[in-house]
Amino acid sequence: MTVTNKNIDQVIKIIRRQMKGLPDPSVTLVGKRWKSPYLVLISCILSLRTKDETTLPASERLFQMANTPATMLKLRGSQIEKAIYPVGFYRTKARNILGISRDILEKFGGKVPDDMGALLTMKGVGRKTANLVLTEGFGIPAMCVDTHVHRISNRFGYVSTKTPEETEQALRNKLPKKHWMDYNALLVTWGQNVCRPISPLCSQCGVRPYCRRKDVRTSR
Repeated sequence: MTVTNKNIDQVIKIIRRQMKGLPDPSVTLVGKRWKSPYLVLISCILSLRTKDETTLPASERLFQMANTPATMLKLRGSQIEKAIYPVGFYRTKARNILGISRDILEKFGGKVPDDMGALLTMKGVGRKTANLVLTEGFGIPAMCVDTHVHRISNRFGYVSTKTPEETEQALRNKLPKKHWMDYNALLVTWGQNVCRPISPLCSQCGVRPYCRRKDVRTSR
């Protein structure tokens, strides 16, 4: 079996049911709690190559100190570093946070742009981050592809791609747009709890009847 557009609605329904009660990814939680595109963007920066259990507390510590571009620029880089440690590459991220805050004030009138091209002009912002800001910060359907989305979409057999960039394009062309808003958040939670990178919990997976299980060599 494989996941196709004939059964993708059922697959997503199963995932949503199995993930009920589990916490959303950290950036999704930030979007729901603060409803600020700026704080979603900063949380996205912190989340890169960092686990959610580290990202969310780091975001909370930083936001207590500054929650707008103007107040962020009043902080020294060392203060930001101390607040966000131990997120990965915390020194680089502190510099990027200051640069992004400066760009927002000087280039975009103090507001995070809701445009992919504009978001990508800021240092440290890639397509994954830009798409996540559009989705979680502005409620604009966008196709955010991280390692979980890339891996699981291929494992399902829904796409056949080699890079997250290829997966994003394939999903844009194939996945019904009604699923774009929550596809990333669902698959991130799914990938953290069931469809893990190594030895996924296939015995607990409600999607197994539909899944191709591509490249799965061992499972539990």
